Amino acid sequence: MARGTVYNHILTNENWAKVNQDNKDLLDEFVEYLQSTDKSPMTINGYIDDIKICWVWSLEHNKNKFFIDFTKRDVMKYQNHLLNTLNLSPNRIRRLKSAISSLANFVEAMMDDIYENYRNIINKIPAPTKVAVREKTVLTDEQAQTLLDELVKNKQYQKACVFALAWGSGSRKSELLRFKVSYFDDENVRFGSLYKTPEKIKTKGRGGKLGKQLFKFTLISKFKPYFDLWMDERKTLDIPDELKDTLFITKRKGEWQPMKITTLDSWADKFSAMLNVDFYFHCMRHNFCTGLSQAQVPATVIKEIVGWESVNMVEIYDDTEVDDKLGKYFDTNGIKKVEATSLEDLGESQSSNGFNR
Repeated sequence: MARGTVYNHILTNENWAKVNQDNKDLLDEFVEYLQSTDKSPMTINGYIDDIKICWVWSLEHNKNKFFIDFTKRDVMKYQNHLLNTLNLSPNRIRRLKSAISSLANFVEAMMDDIYENYRNIINKIPAPTKVAVREKTVLTDEQAQTLLDELVKNKQYQKACVFALAWGSGSRKSELLRFKVSYFDDENVRFGSLYKTPEKIKTKGRGGKLGKQLFKFTLISKFKPYFDLWMDERKTLDIPDELKDTLFITKRKGEWQPMKITTLDSWADKFSAMLNVDFYFHCMRHNFCTGLSQAQVPATVIKEIVGWESVNMVEIYDDTEVDDKLGKYFDTNGIKKVEATSLEDLGESQSSNGFNR
């Protein structure tokens, strides 16, 4: 299913109206600072939501104290409230503390003319141990193909197309909605096996309002059959000219509109039911990286395809079992000679991983 963080609805219009005005003003200054450093609106909204939780806690449990006057005991009480009253996960608590720690750093560095003796004390209280609170879904190519076959059987071609794009590109959920129809043209084929976007698209990462801009690659063999089915269906739909190049669309109140992430979330729930697993789009990023690794594409090449800054990310996203990894290099004769795969090889060789079925 679509996976989202559990948020406790502790903020209301009523309690926010009673929050210390000094805390509200401090948050406004921090937001202005974040905007001046070109943080993305999504990042800024995350800070706002997380810090507001602290302000409401201070209102209800800390005599509405001004943040500048927080003591280490106050921070300890706040963390205890998050952990043992709201029952938040250690990972969520770490994020909430990180938000107010960033605010404290801002006060210390940028408001020293007003609070010259202020020091960031937030991390003086150790955060709860970080733990994995969700079981990771490892989706196989066989499962992916089964789902696609069922979607095609039911003539749900757009669902098949978006799933196949996630399967063939490893793109994040938000990135899938930024692909255009025109990207999948013959002139954008590389090495006979990959589509390369003719322009960079916004991805997650440092890059301000525009985000991190990257060229994206998609395996033709995994994606094109379902893209073609969706394109054929689109010909029968009355899609307005301004949406002709928008790959994924939905109809609301009788009018076609660009698809939103909420639709992908609802589809993820449907895919979960069909696969009988906890499906979320990010598991396809793992599947994509795992497939490339199992095809013996070098980690340095995988890094470039996915757009990571470090090859260390390849190991994190490679879900290949240890025994399977060892099996590449050892047999009854000892150590095997293994040759790395190049991008050209993806288009020429047959691969059980679906790179060129």
